Amino acid sequence: MELRIAVISIIVENQDSIEKLNNIFPDYRQYIVGRMGIPYHKRDISIISIAIDAPQDIISALSGKIGKLPGIVVKTAYSNIRNQD
Repeated sequence: MELRIAVISIIVENQDSIEKLNNIFPDYRQYIVGRMGIPYHKRDISIISIAIDAPQDIISALSGKIGKLPGIVVKTAYSNIRNQD
């Protein structure tokens, strides 16, 4: 199985979606390397970065679930490093 390293960048514009967002992460905890969240009070948004080491389909599934939430913008950047598990 080919693993990819990626960073999922999330901007939460609708604070009502934060609880739903946080409920998604436990399903992917075995792949999540780290998480950083920054509340930006001046703009009333939250900025979150997720570092993940997982198969491509898992990363895409997580990004897709996050992107379906209202008021959330998500982008994923992939490393060129690939490995076999």
